Amino acid sequence: MKLDKQSMLLYAVTDRSWLGDKTLADQVEETLKGGATFIQLREKELDFDAFVKEARAIKKLTDAYNIPFVINDAVDVALAVDADGVHVGQDDSDAGALREQLGDKIIGVSADTVELARKAEADGADYIGVGAIYSTATKTDAEVVAFETIAAICKAVTIPVVAIGGLNETNILSLTGTGVDGVALVSAIFSKKDIVSATKALRSLSETMTKP
Repeated sequence: MKLDKQSMLLYAVTDRSWLGDKTLADQVEETLKGGATFIQLREKELDFDAFVKEARAIKKLTDAYNIPFVINDAVDVALAVDADGVHVGQDDSDAGALREQLGDKIIGVSADTVELARKAEADGADYIGVGAIYSTATKTDAEVVAFETIAAICKAVTIPVVAIGGLNETNILSLTGTGVDGVALVSAIFSKKDIVSATKALRSLSETMTKP
């Protein structure tokens, strides 16, 4: 599947840390109402059956809103629910091996150097996730990537690039001029009481940041 760079504009990565009395599907629908352009379901604790159940509930929503939906790491779950694709890190299968399993589904790859980004594109990745942009409590093992490296990655590949890690309403505009096509956000969306309003505001900032 070929991705429009506009799909990267506001990329929401789920986190059930702030559910309260809501379901994760409730929160995802709020992000969609607020203008999210891409949804990644990330689960580290659920067993396969529970993961599939959650993924099916969210896929119904993303299908209704016509927004791409990928699963973090779990290729078996993505195939079980016919998700639009997967996002993988450098410790997972490379894009070339995944392409054989996934056909034309979306493959996103995390890459924090020009060399890794070029390799991912050559292997068949559809987009690159670059980060962490700032240190983040949601992924404590991620190293911060220099802005010069982010810009170099954007120049080195032709596929969309989304920035992730520590981004929120106070620092999205710091990416202006780097060439990234959008921002991937976790707590900046899902920790907020009014997710619809937070998503709208974050999308507006991302639109401003990505203007030529």
